Amino acid sequence: MSAPPELPYVVSRAFDVCRQAGYVAFCRNETGRLLATLAATRGGTMAEFGTGCGVGTAWLRSGVRNGAHILTAELDESLAGAAAKIFEDDAKVEVLAADWNVLRDRGPFSLLFLDSGTPSEVGVDTIIDLVEPGGIVVLDDFAPCESWPPITYGRVDTLREQWLTDERFTAVEVMVAADASAVIATRR
Repeated sequence: MSAPPELPYVVSRAFDVCRQAGYVAFCRNETGRLLATLAATRGGTMAEFGTGCGVGTAWLRSGVRNGAHILTAELDESLAGAAAKIFEDDAKVEVLAADWNVLRDRGPFSLLFLDSGTPSEVGVDTIIDLVEPGGIVVLDDFAPCESWPPITYGRVDTLREQWLTDERFTAVEVMVAADASAVIATRR
């Protein structure tokens, strides 16, 4: 996919922190550019569940406008500490070393970014009350699929199917690269 080679400063800084921490699981640049674009359309409070070393958070931050604020939670204390260093002088980002459930009392959110996981953790019923009407949910780390129902590893991908068919959201799967897609869902 076509994109400028330059990265926003905060994203480059996050990649440096990842390398120093030896952390290799992070938000792809293609998904990050999508996050920055969506964040630029949001006000209020955005959230991310599963900060890692903060690359996804940095992409969100690179798009923030309108006085928006980002909350992000990472269960691994050392990773959360590394991510917090990136944003230590940034009042628009708050990194918590905690399970994402601590953010339940801080919503609803205008944008919520989470990795695809098990349906019980990030399924529609678990997430719906965390997103304001008109709010956007972005789930990444899907492999593109052209069939219906969506198949992953020889089985129906029930998480993707759930998000794409739930009537409380308008949703679409978008390819961010030849080998990666994301589901974007807007709460009705």
